[in-house]
Amino acid sequence: MPRLHDHVWGCSSSGAARPYSLSRGMIAAARCPQGSGAPEPAAPRSQRAGTAGCGARPGSWHHDLVQRSLVLFSFGVVLALVLNLLQIQRNVTLFPDEVIATIFSSAWWVPPCCGTAAAVVGLLYPCIDSHLGEPHKFKREWASVMRCIAVFVGINHASAKLDFANNVQLSLTLAALSLGLWWTFDRSRSGLGLGITIAFLATLITQFLVYNGVYQYTSPDFLYIRSWLPCIFFSGGVTVGNIGRQLAMGVPEKPHSD
Repeated sequence: MPRLHDHVWGCSSSGAARPYSLSRGMIAAARCPQGSGAPEPAAPRSQRAGTAGCGARPGSWHHDLVQRSLVLFSFGVVLALVLNLLQIQRNVTLFPDEVIATIFSSAWWVPPCCGTAAAVVGLLYPCIDSHLGEPHKFKREWASVMRCIAVFVGINHASAKLDFANNVQLSLTLAALSLGLWWTFDRSRSGLGLGITIAFLATLITQFLVYNGVYQYTSPDFLYIRSWLPCIFFSGGVTVGNIGRQLAMGVPEKPHSD
């Protein structure tokens, strides 16, 4: 009798456990369906980020850099030919006869040097703005850039055409015009600092070239050069910097809260 009771109790227990185990299997199958509609595990964060970045073209930035460099170099070459011709015609700058080329009566090395300097300065301005986190947003349109170029050409023209009692008055006038150009078309601290740095370095290089007899200035009053030459370098740096900034508008910039 005890055996029969134990047998009946064991059968009832096993029979009760069987539906429970079956229901668990059905629930598990319902929760994890098999087939094409089953959800796939999420990819790791690094893998998703790498997949998202696959659409970007790694060579596009270098292609844009080369294009901007060529545009700035061409601008520097053309501007050097035109402005240097004006200085030579007014006998402000004197080159030896053996280095004068036939094209625009300019020394052969002036256009490529000015083109290279324009490319370096034009690429440096937006780079410094991005590094400082202060993107230049004042008058960012080509019409403003063209007006800035016209004012710079006018300042250079005034340095050769205007007649003052002495070079100090001319230098003060050109310094005021150069600061007015920066205030009108730039107004950034980085533009002012880079303009002053460019004027200082370019003046030192010019002093070195004139000292070694590469060319000379008539009536020098600032060591071997004219005292208004740093003003031309400053306004030229601001002008080329605005062109470089305008060309770099398509490049993403770091946001900055005013």
